[in-house]
Amino acid sequence: MSTEDGQADPGLAVTRLRDALPDAVVEVGVHRGDTTVVVAAERIVEVCRLLRDDPELRFDYLVDVTAVDWLHREPRFDVVYHLFSISRNDMLRVKIRVEDRQPVDSLAEVYMLANWGERETYDMFGINFAGHPDLRRILLPEDWEDGFPLRKDFAIGGYGIWAADNVPFR
Repeated sequence: MSTEDGQADPGLAVTRLRDALPDAVVEVGVHRGDTTVVVAAERIVEVCRLLRDDPELRFDYLVDVTAVDWLHREPRFDVVYHLFSISRNDMLRVKIRVEDRQPVDSLAEVYMLANWGERETYDMFGINFAGHPDLRRILLPEDWEDGFPLRKDFAIGGYGIWAADNVPFR
C-alpha cells in the first residue's frame, strides 16, 4: 500500500497516534509492510493505552517486549514492543530509545504479558522498568552479579565456559 507521494502507507495506527499524541511520535518506518513507530520514552504508557483502547485499532495483545543494544549509539538501547490486534489481524512494532540506566515506565498495568517480558528484558539487558509490580530476575539465578548477557559489552566465555568445551570433536 502506498500513499500519493509513493511512500509506504504506515496505516491507521500511525495516523491515530499522530492525531491524538502528535508530540509522542518521533519516527515512523515501514519495511516490507511492517510498520515501526518510535515514540518518546516518557509517553510509552499513554501511547500503548491509546493503541489498545481505540475501538478501531484494538491492539489488545502484547506479543513481546525486548531490547536492542546499540553499544556505540546514544541513546544506547531500543526497547521494542510488538503489538497485535487480534480482531484486525494487524501487527505494530513500537520502539522507545533509552540511555543506559534510564528507567522506563512499565506497561504491566496496560498489558498482562508485560510483566514477564519486562522481567526478561531487565534480566538480559539491565533495563529498569519503573512501576513494575515485581521486577526481579526471571531467567538467571537471583544472586547473579556478572552483568547482563545480551548486552554487547558482556564478556562471552569470560567465565571459563565455552560451547566448544562441551562438544566432543572427532
